[in-house]
Amino acid sequence: MTATFADLSGASVFVTGGGSGIGAALTDGFLGQGAKVAFVGRSDASDFVARMAAKHGTAPLFLKGDITDNGQLTAAMNQAAAVHGPLNVLVNNAANDQRLVAARITPDQWDDQMAVNLRAYFFACQTAHSMMTGRGGAIVNYSSISYMMGMGGMVPYTTANAGITSMTRTLAREWGGDKVRVNAIAPGWVLTDKQKEKWATPQGLAEFLDRQSIKEFMTPEDVVMPTLFLASESSRMVTGQTLVVDAGVV
Repeated sequence: MTATFADLSGASVFVTGGGSGIGAALTDGFLGQGAKVAFVGRSDASDFVARMAAKHGTAPLFLKGDITDNGQLTAAMNQAAAVHGPLNVLVNNAANDQRLVAARITPDQWDDQMAVNLRAYFFACQTAHSMMTGRGGAIVNYSSISYMMGMGGMVPYTTANAGITSMTRTLAREWGGDKVRVNAIAPGWVLTDKQKEKWATPQGLAEFLDRQSIKEFMTPEDVVMPTLFLASESSRMVTGQTLVVDAGVV
């Protein structure tokens, strides 16, 4: 931690996909600020919860569920609010950057990708807005620089990312009068365990690093502080923005 955001202490925070990868770093970061964190995910996260409890003295609330099922997503957010109080912060982080050849994508594959990468984001925003209206709150949506770069092999994902940034701007405009701020983070290539296992090759890593202005590979922790800033009152007049955190690629 390089900064402390006093208003995040005691804040009710909900993170989608907060038990692994970037999401786990976000959960860790918000706990480090003294926030009350709940997160939803499909895979068991009991080991991660135990590690966080040992590190921070406070365990995050893990709620098992599938964000593509709107009933499960809404129920998880309501349960988090029942335990920690109405949400102050929502971070839409869960995503699936599956590689697919455009010429062979089926309607079912397209719908599945939109469900996790875009539709769930909107309905999480809608539920958070219902809790934040009049009280104020911050929503941070995770996009990606992949759509800005026109990266091939993942057109449903890049299409969803473009939609996330557009949705962020529109919701910020519509909900500003309700004291709800909506911003986005667009990371570069963050080397999570999943990325290392599935997509990272020596050649690919070298080529991507060459595109970066800062010649260091990005880790999940590199996006935590920018997210905390957008979630806190330190950015109270910042809304409708997409903050690129990519070491200078785009």
